[in-house]
Amino acid sequence: MRQAPTGVQLDTSPGYLLKEAASALRAAMDDVLRPLDMTVTHYACLELLAQRPGLSNSDLARGTFVTRQSMNVLLQALERDGQVTRPPEASAGKVLPTTLTPRGQTLRAQASGAVHEVERRMLSGLTDPEQADLSRLLRLMIHALKDSPREP
Repeated sequence: MRQAPTGVQLDTSPGYLLKEAASALRAAMDDVLRPLDMTVTHYACLELLAQRPGLSNSDLARGTFVTRQSMNVLLQALERDGQVTRPPEASAGKVLPTTLTPRGQTLRAQASGAVHEVERRMLSGLTDPEQADLSRLLRLMIHALKDSPREP
């Protein structure tokens, strides 16, 4: 009698499939952002600032899933390139709110169009109700992992 394999079944594991989808999405985004001389983190930073002007380095780092140190290096480069602006001194505490410049807004718009096309391609095999279900299910998984206590 043959024993059932143990361990994670990669072809049906939600975690593995999510990681594979994320890797494919990242590669496709890299492909469309490269001609714009942008990384995914660079684009995500500009997109966050377009939607929430004035975010701090820490807020941007959390929103783009990088360290504060990595975000600070990126913000310095974007500031030198004229894509963002930050005050020379914090008005309160240590927070330097960051905003997009007109150049940053233009580059973000170009990148956003390219990324939107990648997402459209990714979802092209799904109906509108399936896309809504996917969003709902992903949010449920995120909340389940964030809200439940971790096992020791």
